[in-house]
Amino acid sequence: MVNSYVTSGEVRAEAEQMQQTIAERFATYTVGLASTDIPSTTRHNAARCILDWYAGTISGGVLAPATLLAKALATPAGGMASLLPSGQMLDARTAALINGAASHTVEVDDIYSPGLYHPGSPVISAAVAMAEAVEASGEELVTAVIAGYEVSNRIARTVNPAHYTYWHTTATVGHFGAVVAAGMLLKLNATQMAHGLTSVTSFAAGLRHAFASDAMGKAFHVGRAAEAGVLGAQAAKHGVTGVPDMLEGERGFDKAMSREVNWDCAFEDIHDTYTIDLTTQKAHACCGHTFAAIDATQSIVREQGLAPDDIKSITVGTYRAGVEICANKDPKTPYEAKFSLPYTVALAALDKRTGPASFSENWLNDDQQRAMMAKVDYFLDERCEAVFPRLRSAYVDLETVDGRSFSQHQPSRRGDPADPLSDDMLSEKFAGLVEPVIGRDGAQSLCDVLWSIASVDNVAKLKEHVSANLAAQAAE
Repeated sequence: MVNSYVTSGEVRAEAEQMQQTIAERFATYTVGLASTDIPSTTRHNAARCILDWYAGTISGGVLAPATLLAKALATPAGGMASLLPSGQMLDARTAALINGAASHTVEVDDIYSPGLYHPGSPVISAAVAMAEAVEASGEELVTAVIAGYEVSNRIARTVNPAHYTYWHTTATVGHFGAVVAAGMLLKLNATQMAHGLTSVTSFAAGLRHAFASDAMGKAFHVGRAAEAGVLGAQAAKHGVTGVPDMLEGERGFDKAMSREVNWDCAFEDIHDTYTIDLTTQKAHACCGHTFAAIDATQSIVREQGLAPDDIKSITVGTYRAGVEICANKDPKTPYEAKFSLPYTVALAALDKRTGPASFSENWLNDDQQRAMMAKVDYFLDERCEAVFPRLRSAYVDLETVDGRSFSQHQPSRRGDPADPLSDDMLSEKFAGLVEPVIGRDGAQSLCDVLWSIASVDNVAKLKEHVSANLAAQAAE
């Protein structure tokens, strides 16, 4: 009798689920996360993502377009959410927009490889702004971030790689992660969350052509996704509705911006795994499509003890996106250098650091760097293309002037789930990005607080920590 009851209940639940729209299924799942016993490892991985987001946002917050947007959108009315690192107070939407742009500027934000997507910039930018506005706890922030990653990672994975042909996933799909994260902090119910998701579907845009120059559109439209997420959640909280099947309808998101989407793939193992556990933290301050080639070149040079004058040529085989996006053989600006395989591989061949300082006007025009770039060539390697986007790989062949040849297959990137950065490495990355802005002592104390983010009673208090150390650094 018990077995019969359980079976019929399961059948009924399955039937109800089949009647739900895609947005309703995601909404039901995410609202349930508030009462779910999420594993400690997953919560720790969320803390890693938050720490990494603060590093990128603080370093990007002192650069354009964030500095320009702060001037353009400043208001004497103030607000409940802060800009990083200045501490300037604005409304949650505007703070999410500007911090979101800042977080994507230095090209150090995290990656969900199967989705061709940087979830941290839109999701955490929206989450932190909303957490400050409602004075949420660190634990609530962590849960909201996990929820935002879960929905947007799964949507990104489902609509790609076709979506990435024209669309920048972080700007488009980022809307969904941002609205979920903000909605969790506003404590939306499942109906409201579904309306938030379907409302922002119409806003979801961001063309990949923004990669084509060093104009500021790429960072700007990622910030726009974070802002739209806050707006969508706020609107849903007060009763604004969206068309229920905006994701999968006859003229919905999937058909307009992808091909032959199978939504069932988005829900595979959704109750058994967390995609945030598969986050890549960047080891290099440039486009992720160059990473495997950088790692392979560094390995050869270091293992063989090669000096720059020893190297005759370097040939990189990689996947199509790496060739198409990073094909610039003669970058003229620091931004273009971040999207140049010859430039980034030359850094690796010279055994130089691949942090923000290596993408400067001075190093861009360095004679040794330019000479090494001339030795680098690349091609589309079908072996790499066959495993993309599941793996971001490269084959590097290096020849020396005395006739030796060395080859390295890099099946994934340093920082990927298969070869993750340790917590210590992530702290070192944080220090490298944050110390120049708020000083060594400020960076260390903030890093310590962020590693224990779940125990913070009020996320809004973190802004005082950052701005105080910024002021102390400026006074020195």
